[in-house]
Amino acid sequence: MTATAPDDHRELPGRIMAREMAEQPAVLRRILAEGAPAIRRVAERIAARAPRFVLLTARGTSDNAALYAKYLLEIRLGLPCGLTSMSTVTAYGARPDLTDVLAVTVSQSGGSPDLVASTRAAREAGAITLAVTNNPDSSLAGVSEYHIDIMAGPERALPATKTYTASLLALYLFTEGLRGGDGAPAQMLPGLAEQLLARHGEVRALAARYRFAERMVITSRGYGYPTAKEAALKLMETSYIPALSYSGADLLHGPLAMVDNVSPVIAVVTDGRGGEALQPVLDRLRGRGADLMVVGPGRYVEKASAGFVLPTEGVPEEIQTVLEIIPLQLLAYEVTIARGQDPDAPRALAKVTETH
Repeated sequence: MTATAPDDHRELPGRIMAREMAEQPAVLRRILAEGAPAIRRVAERIAARAPRFVLLTARGTSDNAALYAKYLLEIRLGLPCGLTSMSTVTAYGARPDLTDVLAVTVSQSGGSPDLVASTRAAREAGAITLAVTNNPDSSLAGVSEYHIDIMAGPERALPATKTYTASLLALYLFTEGLRGGDGAPAQMLPGLAEQLLARHGEVRALAARYRFAERMVITSRGYGYPTAKEAALKLMETSYIPALSYSGADLLHGPLAMVDNVSPVIAVVTDGRGGEALQPVLDRLRGRGADLMVVGPGRYVEKASAGFVLPTEGVPEEIQTVLEIIPLQLLAYEVTIARGQDPDAPRALAKVTETH
């Protein structure tokens, strides 16, 4: 089965984003076939140096991929992880002792000056530095001791799609390499991604529900939480709908008060412990009469107002993240098209954001 763009009309708005979403199965296959051996070698070299904890640095979509890595490293390896605040180094000049710390910087372009500066400072402070980028010739790769190429190919649409799922897979394979695993379960991902992309008609029907939404809430727990954050980002940057992402636990600590039967809620439910932990949140949302859409296993979708059933049977919870985002990318695309906007060119955005 070959994945196709949601509408293959070359002159229509959104054609670039559509094409790049459709490339994701091929990108995942490329990483598994060509990139995995190099990722494993990097992981083995870093594992031999026994880092005592990990610092993850990124912005935007890459920050959501880094959050996924945090869950992987803490759950799969028991390795403490933190997400850095770059301004402590770039704006305030702090120089913490990072001896034997693994500093991982995730960036599609590898060109943002603050990412480069913070990575250089981390290396000077004694860190083991790893860059995960889509550009092996980037400045970030140049200042890092190690580099992983996510091999997504050029990405022209401003909303990142294929580089996000490529980053997720690369970080999964890296984590498995650190623990001596081979990442074999990931071999199922390209075929499942093709199946999801082939169901874009289902997503178009869902998008009709949310064309006029003035606000959306997206929630999840565990491995699904990065998906909730990335889905919110995609909706905001393409359709301009204010989309608020919360951990299910955080949603109950106050933001639940804003949920009503008007503003839609999307729940990303992983098939595993994250989904089980989210169950009380789903019960509370239904109790408030929320317009609840579920992306996850069928047993959760059938209890919601609307939903998209993910093929989770036999898929380990830790790699469902790669699949969960695909229908939500399609949803952002379809909602944007339905609102008469062009998802290829969101206003006020540039492909490489040069923060300092």
